[in-house]
Amino acid sequence: MRGWLSKLFDRKRRRVCASLVRTYREISFASADELWQKVVDLADVSWHPLLKSTNVPSGLMPKPGLIFQAVTRLSPIPIRFFVEKVNPTELLSIRVLAIPGVEERVTYRVESTVCGTFVSYSVTLRGWLSPLIWSLSRPYADRVARALVETVEKATLQAVSGKRKSLSDGCWDF
Repeated sequence: MRGWLSKLFDRKRRRVCASLVRTYREISFASADELWQKVVDLADVSWHPLLKSTNVPSGLMPKPGLIFQAVTRLSPIPIRFFVEKVNPTELLSIRVLAIPGVEERVTYRVESTVCGTFVSYSVTLRGWLSPLIWSLSRPYADRVARALVETVEKATLQAVSGKRKSLSDGCWDF
């Protein structure tokens, strides 16, 4: 207990520091490439339960150092995002520059395995306002990975069913 309290209170600066880390993981039958394309398409965030729209041009691939703005579904005030790290088809790390007193980092990770493709969504909050921000954003953060998987799987199923219809309609017509 004493070690936890010493981490919570920074003795040198005499302020309270809190850190919250949460990771959500979902499995999908969609390919890793399809999931990765949806993650890096920063212009289309229609699937995201927190974000409403961004100012990123369509087709722009995220690179470290990219700064963009997004409007959340909770407020009309735009929030700035900073892309920290990108490992193609594997990892995307974004820092959220919302308000002073909170440092937020969001990480998307896509892993392909024998069982399927795993998508991990990690949220790290640091700062004295992090418990308050976490209590407001947690219900939405719980749904991000699931919404991403559902969107990609729905698009995959529609593409497959469209191909089947086109094959059965005119394939054997003589």
